[in-house]
Amino acid sequence: MLATGRVNSWEPPPLPGPPCSWHSRHSFTRVPTHEQFLNPKFEIAYNFYELITLTMAGFKTHITTSTVLGIGYGTVGFLAFGVRPETCLLATGLCSFSGMLPDLDSDSGVPLRECIAFGAAVVPMLLINVMQQDGGWPPDLIVLAGALVYIAIRFGLAEILKRYTVHRGMWHSIPAAAIAGLLAFLLCSHYHGRFEQLYKVAAVVLGFMSHLILDEIYSIEWKCGVPRLKRSFGTAVKFWSNSVWANISTYGKLLILIALVVWTIMNDPNESKDWEELRKTAENWMGTWLR
Repeated sequence: MLATGRVNSWEPPPLPGPPCSWHSRHSFTRVPTHEQFLNPKFEIAYNFYELITLTMAGFKTHITTSTVLGIGYGTVGFLAFGVRPETCLLATGLCSFSGMLPDLDSDSGVPLRECIAFGAAVVPMLLINVMQQDGGWPPDLIVLAGALVYIAIRFGLAEILKRYTVHRGMWHSIPAAAIAGLLAFLLCSHYHGRFEQLYKVAAVVLGFMSHLILDEIYSIEWKCGVPRLKRSFGTAVKFWSNSVWANISTYGKLLILIALVVWTIMNDPNESKDWEELRKTAENWMGTWLR
């Protein structure tokens, strides 16, 4: 609660952190006195201090931020680029969900539980169009494959993440965001064109990056109006960690996924048509925006 200092019976809450001095005449103590709050300058300074003295971005902060970004992203796609409404809604959901993905390395808690549950439900549905489009799988085989994917994510992936990941490790990194984008490319179909596929991929990367950037923002602590970097600064937006094995493992997965994406593109019989449509779409947009 923000202090007002206008009620005589009100006692201000303890000030977190060590004592500091906002001004030579107004020193913060752990429990500011009522007399100090009678000074409007001190009251404003204390309220501002409470707002900017933040510890870390929690689950609600991450999911709220990625959801707001997803809504804006979907709105821009619909109004500015003419993306189909259902695709915009899906991209909004993917962006919102991706805001939780970096915390898959948290070993336990809400982010891991929610990500695993949501991923186990959504990934099989994303694969339906891919299996129908590329291979023309029989319906029974599609159902069986969806069930196996659900079990693999719900139980296998969750256990692997708990055993072999470290919080703020390489899953909080730029290569991890690229891995999430490449996985989205493989999972999302291009039934309505390559652009809409890339549009959904960008939504995943946007949500993922929003988490990393928020973690870095919350790694800056303000003391008496002066920024101070916490020890966690630089552990989210990074390209490598101190663990050689983690770096090798992450970049190895990245290279494998790049190879899979290239192989998928090269073996798509409609690829030349898809990229030609994408080129024409880009040219039309450029011509529209440059007018």
